[in-house]
Amino acid sequence: MNVGIIDYGGGNLRSVANALRELGENPRIIANPAEAGDATHLILPGQGAFGDCMERLESRGLVPFLKDWIAADRPYFGICVGYQILFSNSEEAPGAVGLGTVPGTVRRFVDEPGLKIPHMGWNSAVPKHGEARVWQGLGSEPYFYFVHSYFPVPADPATVVAETTYGTQNFAAAVERGNLFACQFHPEKSQTAGIRLIRNFLGID
Repeated sequence: MNVGIIDYGGGNLRSVANALRELGENPRIIANPAEAGDATHLILPGQGAFGDCMERLESRGLVPFLKDWIAADRPYFGICVGYQILFSNSEEAPGAVGLGTVPGTVRRFVDEPGLKIPHMGWNSAVPKHGEARVWQGLGSEPYFYFVHSYFPVPADPATVVAETTYGTQNFAAAVERGNLFACQFHPEKSQTAGIRLIRNFLGID
């Protein structure tokens, strides 16, 4: 197994790399398709805005590479914005086009009295399908660390493997389709539960 971390110039690479090293992996940083080499798994840890992320990926020639990788059902793990860009568009960046590999769009939280946006801090994620491979050993309501104002709304509810509630709003905290897994929270900042999730994705016993 060779794990690659996509570097588009704006992600939280260090924390993800440290989490992988804790699991005994030695990840490679991939800033352009030529650096992918013999990578078997890709992780895209995103921070910042949807439109900015897509522009940076495009400038490095990574958009076609990622589309081909996902279309071939090779293992992909998207985190935060790395989750959101799988969808076609986002209310955060009207006119910006995402990868479009998962049908759906990205919405902003609706303002509610007393609700702070962004949603920041620890919250639970309730599994929709307990048998999902990435959810093994995590229990019925593990807690993860979130920082976001926008969240994906998948067109196909069957892809949603975990939901989170913030205020009165439920949203898709994570999706899974074949060898693709992506989540709105930050597993690399989520201590034991996050490490277990990454371990499950990689198939480490």
